[in-house]
Amino acid sequence: MKKSVGLILIVISLLFILTNLNNSKSKLLDNEPQIEITDPVYEYGILVDSFNLIHGVVKNGQTLGEILYANHINHQKIAEIVLKSKEIFDVRRVNPGKKYLVINSKDSIEKACYFIYEESQTTYIVVDMIDEIDVYKGEKEIITKLKKSTGQITSSLSEAVENLGVSPRVSIQLSEIYAWTIDFFKIQKGDAFTVYYENNYIDGEYIGIGNILAAEFIHKDKSFYAFYYKANKNFGEYFDEEGRTLRKAFLKAPLDFYRISSRYSKNRKHPVTGKWKGHFGTDYAAPRGTPIMSTANGTVQVAGRTRNNGNYVKIRHNGTYTTQYLHMSKIKPGIRKGVYVKQGETIGYVGSTGLATGPHVCYRFWKNGKQVDPYMQKLPPGDPIQESNKKEYFTVKDSLMNILNNTY
Repeated sequence: MKKSVGLILIVISLLFILTNLNNSKSKLLDNEPQIEITDPVYEYGILVDSFNLIHGVVKNGQTLGEILYANHINHQKIAEIVLKSKEIFDVRRVNPGKKYLVINSKDSIEKACYFIYEESQTTYIVVDMIDEIDVYKGEKEIITKLKKSTGQITSSLSEAVENLGVSPRVSIQLSEIYAWTIDFFKIQKGDAFTVYYENNYIDGEYIGIGNILAAEFIHKDKSFYAFYYKANKNFGEYFDEEGRTLRKAFLKAPLDFYRISSRYSKNRKHPVTGKWKGHFGTDYAAPRGTPIMSTANGTVQVAGRTRNNGNYVKIRHNGTYTTQYLHMSKIKPGIRKGVYVKQGETIGYVGSTGLATGPHVCYRFWKNGKQVDPYMQKLPPGDPIQESNKKEYFTVKDSLMNILNNTY
């Protein structure tokens, strides 16, 4: 009996000692300095935890050289940065209001290690000065979220879209998609639309819509469908439920926003010379600098300047059709003889060079070598879905059709 009591007392004593040891250890741990672990911080793909950051905005009239020099980057380095930037971006075109970031070391010297210039919402230029100077272009990650919106026309498409509280680009893109299918000057109250499209975000901030993936436009109780399909990674088009393209071989006009200031005419008094002669083109008035687009796929025949035409571009589309675009303020860099251009691609900018009284583009149209009025031509449709892509297209179309027709 005495032995059992003794064993019990020994066990209790050991438990008491272990408990006190654990409590002491716990108190010691509580008194130890706590290390806070934080996530690494990146900006423009650069780990910036161990640097000083100086954020800035380009001011009116400020040059890249001024910004760099103000941040303790000497003239020799500036000259090297300019030299190494030639194939990346034009250092003369840093625009007021654009953001930049200088990343300095945290030591007493505060040496500039990186300079970043935000070229656009999605792209930025990095000047790496850690060792040798390196200049490269980066792209921000775009997060795309899909959305479906449905609206009804009471007065205009733009007003209906505005009432939905979505981007006005939705109405602009719909009008472009259906440009050859629906006359938007004749849409009426009761017409409706459903559109399925991309919303794009960078760093959680909304930057605008991407592609419209599918749409149904109900006009005069008839449904007109449009489905976006990319036969290759560079170029997508819109087709109907039967796989027919929604575009013609030619755009209606070489500008997005315009007014026709002078039509094709066989007898017109020239506003500069005052002489009566044929005007074998259509004049589209628009603000100086407005982008001018090729109205169809083709190869540039001429990109140059003459006394009467000013800066102009002539494009051969096939054995039948050729177009010409006159009085440009300038021809887009890279547009030259032999270059292949896509329909809708910018080839120059509205101006008033040559015999012109104000900013406009004179659009000329040849059929079988003869200048004609494009508005009087029965223009061919664009190409339908290729036979080799039909199966894939109809799979995509069926999926998008289900999204348009389902309510959720």
